[in-house]
Amino acid sequence: MKAQHKGGRNPKLNRAVHRYVFRLTDTENTRFLSLFEQSGLDTKAKFIVSLLFERRIKSIKIDSGANEYTTKLSQFFAQFRAIGVNYNQVVKVLHTNFSDKKTILYIAKLEKHTLELATLCKEILILSKQFEAEYLLKKEN
Repeated sequence: MKAQHKGGRNPKLNRAVHRYVFRLTDTENTRFLSLFEQSGLDTKAKFIVSLLFERRIKSIKIDSGANEYTTKLSQFFAQFRAIGVNYNQVVKVLHTNFSDKKTILYIAKLEKHTLELATLCKEILILSKQFEAEYLLKKEN
């Protein structure tokens, strides 16, 4: 005789059958929900169990100001690289289309603007290091 199949999924080996209920005030619930969102866990039950048994919970705080700063800085450096590509194209055009005297004159003007960009880049690097030292590293500690 065949064993009759009941259907459904296989039962868990270690079922969670004990249930506890607790109630929170509005302010406690708001605080609980914010902690739950910061934890990154997918269910509130796992979050509560991890808190009760002192498991390590990962909490990541994203600073929107620092995030915006790094985004803007990345965009700036992308423009800076584009200027470098344009610089090379301009030098090639000058050598092919103009005489040596005009080429030297225009390259001198271009060099002047390049030095201005270099000083600007140095200032940005200094400001970025100050921002990192004063703001980002203090937040981590």
